[in-house]
Amino acid sequence: MKIIHLMLVIYTRGLLGRSMDVQKSIIKKFRRKIWSKFVKVIKEYNLINEGDKIAVCISGGKDSFLLAKCMEELKRHGQFKFDLEFICMDPGYKSENLIKIKENAKIMGIDLKIFNSDIFKVVENNCPESPCYLCARMRRGFLYDVAKKLGCNKIALGHHFNDVIETALLNIFYTGRFSGMPPKLVSDNFDDMELIRPLYMIKEEDIVSWANYNKLDFIDCACVISKKKSDSKRVYIKNLINELLKENKNVDINIFRSLENVNINTLNGYIKDNVKFLFNDLYNK
Repeated sequence: MKIIHLMLVIYTRGLLGRSMDVQKSIIKKFRRKIWSKFVKVIKEYNLINEGDKIAVCISGGKDSFLLAKCMEELKRHGQFKFDLEFICMDPGYKSENLIKIKENAKIMGIDLKIFNSDIFKVVENNCPESPCYLCARMRRGFLYDVAKKLGCNKIALGHHFNDVIETALLNIFYTGRFSGMPPKLVSDNFDDMELIRPLYMIKEEDIVSWANYNKLDFIDCACVISKKKSDSKRVYIKNLINELLKENKNVDINIFRSLENVNINTLNGYIKDNVKFLFNDLYNK
């Protein structure tokens, strides 16, 4: 029994040390590329306020786990008090993916609350050809609901810089709209609930570097539906941006900046609060 107890102590200390190393890497090795940008987003967009209780949503990938550690660090050394809950929805993951999520939560010292849903099954039965939109809406609804039951007033998602610019181009190419992915959003269906995106300015390549530096292995896309499809529009857009970057190193930054440098005087119209204004409504001789 003493040997078993000793082994457990060694194992626990090892996990604690690993978690602390991961935490330190964010504010030291990756201070400029991750931590400074994270803090800038929090301040610039006023994402967190005194007394907030925030549900950090863990999908199992590198982005959401990085978000969790950044939020922990901010809570520990931030200028005001707020509380955190770490939640993870199992929408129908394969068992190996769920095991990997639990392992990484242990390695990183995250107290993760996992709950079940049948989203993958519902989406596959009802919208097999274009599942992503329905899946995202259903996921968000479940996350808001669980967060609210935990007493939270905000949910935090791990969308990063590349998600933002890719979404902008996806909307232009495939929906005929110039619309983006804002850093925060008030929920339409859940009173007094907000969605925030604290990784808004952090590039995916730097998140990959952080994961590799710490020898962390995360699940990638665990969607059982999208893996059956080989024509992902987001992958196409990602590859397109990478090709454009070979010609102009500022392409990604310029796409991002275009979302805040919209010149309304040059547009044919725009939509505000679900009301559409056409060119002739705005034109002044």
